[in-house]
Amino acid sequence: MEDWAMIIAFVIVLLSIYYYITKDLNYFEKLNLPYVKPWPILGNMGPTIFRQKTMVDLIVDTYNKYPEAKYIGFYDLGTPVFMIRDPELIKQIAVKSFDNFPDHRGFVDEVQDPLFGKNLFSLRGDRWKEARTILTPAFTLSKLKSMFKLMSDCGADFTEYLAKMPKEKRTIEMKDVLTRYTNDVLATCAFGISINSMKDRDNDFYVLGRVATNFDGIKSLKFFLLRSFPRITSLFNLKLIPEYIAKFFEKVVKDVIDTRDKHNIVRNDMIQLMMEARNKKAEMGQELPLIEIVAQAFIFFFGGFDTVSTGMCFTCHEIGVNPDIQKRLQKEIDDVIEKTNGNPTYDSINNMQYLDAVINESLRRYPIAIFLDRVSIDDYELPPSLPDGKPILIKKGSNMWFPVAAFHYDEKYFDNPYKFDPERFIERTKEINNSGVYLPFGLGPRMCIGNRFALLEMKVLLFHLLARCNLKPNSKTLIPMRLSKRTINLNAETGFWMDLEERNDKHPALKNYQPYSTNTVNDNNSNDNCKINSTANGVSNGSCTIKA
Repeated sequence: MEDWAMIIAFVIVLLSIYYYITKDLNYFEKLNLPYVKPWPILGNMGPTIFRQKTMVDLIVDTYNKYPEAKYIGFYDLGTPVFMIRDPELIKQIAVKSFDNFPDHRGFVDEVQDPLFGKNLFSLRGDRWKEARTILTPAFTLSKLKSMFKLMSDCGADFTEYLAKMPKEKRTIEMKDVLTRYTNDVLATCAFGISINSMKDRDNDFYVLGRVATNFDGIKSLKFFLLRSFPRITSLFNLKLIPEYIAKFFEKVVKDVIDTRDKHNIVRNDMIQLMMEARNKKAEMGQELPLIEIVAQAFIFFFGGFDTVSTGMCFTCHEIGVNPDIQKRLQKEIDDVIEKTNGNPTYDSINNMQYLDAVINESLRRYPIAIFLDRVSIDDYELPPSLPDGKPILIKKGSNMWFPVAAFHYDEKYFDNPYKFDPERFIERTKEINNSGVYLPFGLGPRMCIGNRFALLEMKVLLFHLLARCNLKPNSKTLIPMRLSKRTINLNAETGFWMDLEERNDKHPALKNYQPYSTNTVNDNNSNDNCKINSTANGVSNGSCTIKA
């Protein structure tokens, strides 16, 4: 009798697994909605998981499968997703009906992985609104202007260092170099800590930033598992951010806060805003835990470390392989140097029309956010997908995807979409920006809070780099560009290789440039000069010290 019980139990387990795997495979068929036939367990993600297609190609191929549909069915592993193909419907969901779709899909447990689970991107509902309200002042026009001088000095010093490198070292992998620049800028602006990653090449921020933002190989699989099987991954204590990295950032933030509290130091950065929010809550008898401050500072670092540097890498690639674009851009840069006597201002750089067009076209051609997502918090009626179809009532918790890359590559919206052509943003900038199909930073209330900071960071670096250097392709340069299948992030297949050549015709105002000292941070609003101390193992001994 016991043997029969064991057999029955085993069969029940097998049937339960089969039901779990197949229960949603006919989800869209029941809705009479066009969809891509899924694989068991892997859904429609198999080609990306097995490195047959890049994530960009998977999104674009799916988008193109039903050109008449406003939205189609897609399976993110076992999760049904409504892929929205109609720009007006995207505006409806992300802007007009935002209260029905205020959240991203969660994919980490905030107790198990608090550094990622408690940050602005992952928070939901009222907690997201509160965090967004606290952090928004960090990205106002006045704050950006106050950070510009520091950012520009960093960019000038950084690119002067590159221009003066020995000739044998000027064949460089741009991703390695440009992540060092974003690392230094973000450490300063988010943590109030000064780093020179070209001289101190193994500093903790840079080393751990590379680990945290690397989604090659097995980490891509971990990402998929965390998103689609949270209960199973929690049993094995899988985390997106390794524990030693979380402890490092927590210690750094704690040291910065303790130092500022002790010496009454005030800075115009993100940690200061969180400290002020902490003090207000304390006056009301409430608490803002340290980990929540750490999480917000970390996501700013995490979001900017890799994505901004990747955007700059693709931009530098296109500038390097299009010498006519490079010459025109350098002419505009030299004109600004002439007008400002070598001291560009926030307004002078932001008013550079061609630089703006080059960056916008790069973000269109290589969208860092391949797709955007929203989750419904209530039932919602979608209009008919096909001309002869009926409206569909989606249930609470349904997932929406906006296929950004597919819009950017659609000939209906962009002529010759695979050509890098900044002119399209000279001729029709407002039209493109208001079209609902150009979405490099998202749209609606949950669009990227740091978009203006990221654009400024890119403009400053490109301004100073091209003022001093020419970009030249070499034998390792990918022409045409090929995207990597090894990672879910947008990346070049074999890296971003380029030769740097110091300009013989650089503007005279730059020839007497003296690099500022990057060992200190001078802030008119504070007395602290902070630096991070590297350690042999690159893990846990970061500190912030005050210099008299």
